Amino acid sequence: MSDAAQHPARTSTPDPVPLGTAPRPTDGADLATRVRAALAEELGGRAVGLERASIDAVLDGADIVSADIDLTGVVVAGGAPGQAGAAGSERWQPEVVRCEPGTLRRLRVDAHRLVAVDLPVDVTAELEGLRFDWVEGSDGRVGVLPVEPSEAYPVSGHARVAVDKAGLVATARGLLSVLLQQQGITLTGLDVDLVSRGPRAAALRVDAAIKKGMFLSARVQATASVSVDENMVLAVRDVQLGSGNPLVAALLGTIKGRVEAATSRDIDLAEKLPDGVRLADVRLDVGQELVVSARLA
Repeated sequence: MSDAAQHPARTSTPDPVPLGTAPRPTDGADLATRVRAALAEELGGRAVGLERASIDAVLDGADIVSADIDLTGVVVAGGAPGQAGAAGSERWQPEVVRCEPGTLRRLRVDAHRLVAVDLPVDVTAELEGLRFDWVEGSDGRVGVLPVEPSEAYPVSGHARVAVDKAGLVATARGLLSVLLQQQGITLTGLDVDLVSRGPRAAALRVDAAIKKGMFLSARVQATASVSVDENMVLAVRDVQLGSGNPLVAALLGTIKGRVEAATSRDIDLAEKLPDGVRLADVRLDVGQELVVSARLA
């Protein structure tokens, strides 16, 4: 283990994740127990069923050979992390007295299914080559500090997230109802249709019924197409807004320019990633479920 003063400085790093009292864990069972406690603290009491989650880890010196986390059946309520508990709301920013580099050789996360804000989500993700530092603070606590991937130390892996399309629409309806209610508008109906147009493209249609006061009621329609090309650039095209109500249609016309400006800017997904993370493929599959999958080179 080397002194913190001998460890090279990093320009931009996240906060370390606390894992209990020093020294660092030296076996997988101890690490699994600490990870479970860290998840509970971070979620601040918003998670139900976390005690039933399966967490297994294997250590080899400072390296974590494998970490397998299965969150099947866990239910996470809304709200900010740590909201329900003062401990979870505090960031750990220690004065680091000792530091030791390590590598998480393989991380696997499964949830078949996890309920997040009333929406069942199916998750499979596996990553390899995640570097980190074991850090010990002057307060006697120990944790891990993620190290950003680089060209010399790339990360590989894959991920798949699936949600029921009907459940996604129901969640969207609830969130939109709250937002509109703040403006004095009541959402009386919402129909969302997402149709696959290939492995990385889909067409979106939204039909909403709204009401304001006793006299104004209208339907609003919106359509758009979404695609990701071979260079991993996300594009939103053909955005159309309309309504059969002349007053609402005129209001939509006033925001048309802002909508077109916002959707005309393509998003380079690969450009947003660190140097050591290369997005090789993204797929969007639409049926009874909306499935997004990604593969890292």
